[in-house]
Formats: sequence, C-alpha cells, structure tokens
Amino acid sequence: MNTQQKRKVEFGDFQTPDFLAKAVCKRLSQLGICPEVVIEPTCGLGAFVLAAAEAFPKARQILGFEVNTEYLGALQARIAHIQDLARIRLEQADFFATDWQKKLAAVTGNLLILGNFPWVTNAGLGSIDGENLPVKTNFLRHKGLDAITGKANFDISEWMLIETLRWFHGRSGVVAMLVKTAVARKLLAYAQQNRLAVRDASIIKIDAKKAFNASVDACLLVMNLDQNQSRSSHDYTVYESLEETSGHRVGHRNGLTIADLETFDKLAFLVGKSPQKWRSGIKHDAAQVMELTRTETGLENGTGQAVDIEDNYLYPLLKGSDIGSDKAWRGRYVLVTQQFVGQRTDTIRELAPKTWQYLLDNKPALDARASTIYKNNPIFSLFGVGDYAFRPWRIAICSLYKTLRFRLVGPMGNRPVMFDDTVYYLSFNTQAEAETALAQINSAASLNLLSSLIFWDDKRPIKTSLLNIVDWSLIGSSQAQESRQMNLF
Repeated sequence: MNTQQKRKVEFGDFQTPDFLAKAVCKRLSQLGICPEVVIEPTCGLGAFVLAAAEAFPKARQILGFEVNTEYLGALQARIAHIQDLARIRLEQADFFATDWQKKLAAVTGNLLILGNFPWVTNAGLGSIDGENLPVKTNFLRHKGLDAITGKANFDISEWMLIETLRWFHGRSGVVAMLVKTAVARKLLAYAQQNRLAVRDASIIKIDAKKAFNASVDACLLVMNLDQNQSRSSHDYTVYESLEETSGHRVGHRNGLTIADLETFDKLAFLVGKSPQKWRSGIKHDAAQVMELTRTETGLENGTGQAVDIEDNYLYPLLKGSDIGSDKAWRGRYVLVTQQFVGQRTDTIRELAPKTWQYLLDNKPALDARASTIYKNNPIFSLFGVGDYAFRPWRIAICSLYKTLRFRLVGPMGNRPVMFDDTVYYLSFNTQAEAETALAQINSAASLNLLSSLIFWDDKRPIKTSLLNIVDWSLIGSSQAQESRQMNLF
C-alpha cells in the first residue's frame, strides 16, 4: 500500500460527491430543519459547505473544519464565487485534538452538525499502523471477552458521533451524518440507553455504491436533540431513499431494537422464551484438520492428505452454506472429540488409536488455534457440544443468509448430523417432534415476528438472541388458528 492509499484508508477518505450533499441538504430542508449555524467538523473538499450555503440561506454562519491543508486550499477556491461569503469560515483542525467545547461556547443559535465522518474501523487503522485515532478507552464499556474480541472493534465514526452528541449538552439542534447503517443503529441505541433527549430521528438510506463505489449499507442519520425531555422519543423512522417521504417505524422494546414496530406490536403475544434453546454448531477453528471429505479412495483432510482413522468420532457435517442453500450432504465429516465441553480426550487413545495418532500428528496446527477459549481445556478440545448435539433430528438455519429458511435435518448412517458454527439449530429425539416444531416455527406468525426483529443488512442478521425469544409453542396447529394469524397482516 503506497502512502496515498494508506492516507485514504487512515482518514476514511470518502469525499462526498456534490450531487449527494445537495440531495441531503434538500431533504433536511424538507424535514423543516432551518439552522442558524451549520458546522461541518471534517469538511474535506467542501461538498457540504457549498450545499449548506445554498440550502440554508438564513444560516448566519457556516463553519468548516478540516485537518488536510490541501483540501482547505481547494475549498477556498471553490467558495470564492459565493454571495454572502462572510458567513462562511474555514479552519484547519484535527477532530481528535480540537477543544470542541471551547469552540462551541463561542457559537450561539440552533445548530446543525452536518457531514460525513470516516468510514473505517479502529482495527482497520491498526492493520496499517494508522494514527488517526481517538485516545484508546473502552468507551462502550464492554466487559470480559467482549472487550478483547470483535465487540471491542468499532467504527471511528461511531466514536466521533458519540463525541458530537456531547456537544448538545444544554443546547438544541440537529446531527445529520452520512454513516454506515449499522453505525446509525448503534448510535440510536446508545441514545436510548443513555436517555439522551432525541426526537424525530430517522435513517434515510443512500446508494453507497453509486456515491462512493463502496459495497456497504449506508444512510443519512438525522437526530434532533431537544433539551425538553418530555418531547423525547427513541423510536425512529426508516426511509428507503432520500426521495421517499413515507417509511416504517423502528424502536426499542424489552431491551431489543425492533426493525418493524407495527408487526412486532401485533405479534407481541409470542415474545417470551423459546421452548428449547437454539444452539450454534461445532466450533473447532481447524477446518483443515477436523473436517474430512469422503472420496473414491477414502477420507481426505483439508490439505488433501489421505486419512485412515476409525469411525468412532466421525460425524456427517453440513456447513452453513449447505443449510442456507438447501444443498444435500456432500460426503463431509467432522471429528467430534468430546460429547460435552471440558470432557477428557485422552480416552481416544484407547478407543480409537488411529484417530489419536492423527490428532497427535496435527497437534501443532491444533495448538496454534488463537482463541483463548482453548486454553486450560483438554488437548484437542472443541466447543458447541452437549447432550443436545447428539439427538438425531434437527431444525437448522444459517445465520449468514438473508432469508428465514428453516430446514429439517435427520440422521445419516444412524448418526446425528453436525453443523459448523454459522448454523443455529434445535434438536429432537423423534422425527414427529421435529416436524411439529418446524410447522410452528414456519407459521406466518412466527416468521413475521422474527422478521420484525431482524436487520437484514447486518453481517450475521440471524442471531440466537432473537431466535430464543420467540415462543413458537404458543402457535396452534389447527387450520383456524393459522388462518387467524395470517389475517393479522
């Protein structure tokens, strides 16, 4: 990566095209937003400065701040033709080093904080030794493993937006930012959890591919900050585009962010606890060793090595992609070394000596598994096992696919089928039990309730936390009951 590319990544440098900045300001004006002061904290080449000058003629001040002096120079030339140029002020400023409270103390009137913060994560900056970061703190107060795993990774814009919300302590105004949609939802949840005085918030989707050539779900986040708590509401509206004027309501209920409040409220009678806990598949973090394929000449591991072991610990395997695309079993197996977490594994040496030797031969790869969950556990351990993992019948769904496709999976060769850890499943002792549960889960009411809880643009949209709050046992099996549920929509 050359210096210019590194700088683009480090600063999340996706310059907003003029057409999008104008469309955003036009929409804000249609929403009745009429600021006295507009601030663009990272103005870049100034698309929003120019658009705001045109869209908000009554704004007394339009203030643009930017760390890159080359961009500021180019912007000075761009604004030279604007009437009322005196109301536009540009200043070099590093967002992370600026005393914003001091600057804002000199500003009076209703604020609009407008712009496009960097679209980059702290982990992404770390990978290129980038320094365009806030001082490191556990600002979302994650605990335990969450603080040392993926949940500790965050978008820089997320930190910057939370900092921006602090500017409204004791004053009113609007924050309007282009962000990833997932970040927008996090900010709105943060506002709800911290009881910030927000009202009339909205997520307005944009075409990031067209605007930035970025394959990501993005939006215009609009948050009205009002110091009158009595007018506060943390429900918000989602619009499909900047041109759409009607949308659907999203909000927070029972500690959850609900994607479709209207549907959720109709089906709230099903919210409770799943009759059986949804589980994730086997986690072993060593697919080349632990996953085997049956070929014409015998078993092979992920490196193409021929493997000669006993059948004792071999179980048929369906991957998430198999479940999600409804594929038939493809002759894959997984080595399941334990029947419950923490079980001794040295008994394999006596019960299946060839399997034990195979594991010993591959011990360096298994010992190299980076996750801390394998430390202080028996040699060759894995996770996602318990009595539930060995019942013969399953209902399974892939967490990564953008559809609610539940699949009935029976035993193969008198052995229960295992899944990888992108699959969530229930298990049953009999086919009849599994088929009855599947009919209830696949009912209109159950599917619609789940759909109201899911944000399909998430990387892993289907989560056990959502599956486990749907009490599908409340759904009757009679045709009349199903008809009643269908008539809810």
